[in-house]
Amino acid sequence: MKPILLVEDNPHDRLLMQRAFKKSNLGNDLVMVNDGQEALDYLFGTEDIEPEPLPVLILLDLKLPRIDGLEVLEQIRQHERTELLPVVILTSSKEQDDLVRSYQ
Repeated sequence: MKPILLVEDNPHDRLLMQRAFKKSNLGNDLVMVNDGQEALDYLFGTEDIEPEPLPVLILLDLKLPRIDGLEVLEQIRQHERTELLPVVILTSSKEQDDLVRSYQ
């Protein structure tokens, strides 16, 4: 079964998500990365490492260190390998620009 990728830097939010997945008895593994760069490395690989198998779903925080969630989303949508992957944006941002850019 394909994993679900959680891109979240907040340890508390990561723990809450783990608990929710465990309580829901989902069969998918929950793969967690801490920032946007780790997410891109997971999806596309690096010079030394092949990409991981694609997840069935990406849960993506917008406010991330190194590379923010909007940039990760842009790269996901621009790449043929990942352009159709379902992505759920997770954010506490109330900035209208963040919401608009996410939908675009």
